[in-house]
Amino acid sequence: MKKFIKAILIPVIIGGIVGLLIGPNIDYNSLIKPAFSPPSILFPIVWTILYILMGISYGILDNDNLITREIKNIYYIQLTFNALWSIIFFILKWRLISIIWIIILDILVIIMIIKMFKQKKIAGYLQIPYLIWILFATYLNLFIYILN
Repeated sequence: MKKFIKAILIPVIIGGIVGLLIGPNIDYNSLIKPAFSPPSILFPIVWTILYILMGISYGILDNDNLITREIKNIYYIQLTFNALWSIIFFILKWRLISIIWIIILDILVIIMIIKMFKQKKIAGYLQIPYLIWILFATYLNLFIYILN
C-alpha cells in the first residue's frame, strides 16, 4: 500500500507545484484558441485524474516488482518533460519551443506505455488517457502558436 500511495503522490505533488508556479502566468483565456478548445476549468480536473492514473500505473508495477531501470528512467523523464512544458508554455511563453517539447513528451509517453504494457498490460492501459490528453494538448499548442 505504501508503494501505491508514494507512486500516486509523486505525480500529484509535482503537478500541484507546477500548477502553483504557473498559476499567475496562465494566459489561456486571453489567447486565440482553435476549435474544440476546452474551458480552462477543465485542465486542473483532467490533470489531477491523469496524475492519479499515472501513479496507479507505476504503483502496480512497483508493487509487483516489475519496475525495470528503463521504466523508472522513462517514467521520471516524461514526468520532468511534462512539468517543464507548462513552464515553457505559460511562464516563458516560448510557444514554438513548447511545440517541440510536447512532441518529445508524446514520444516519451508512447515509449513508456509500450514498456509498461510489456511488463503488465493494465499498467500500460492506464496510461492511454494520458497519451490521448497530451496528443490533444499538442493540437492545442500547435494551433495556439499559429493563431497567436
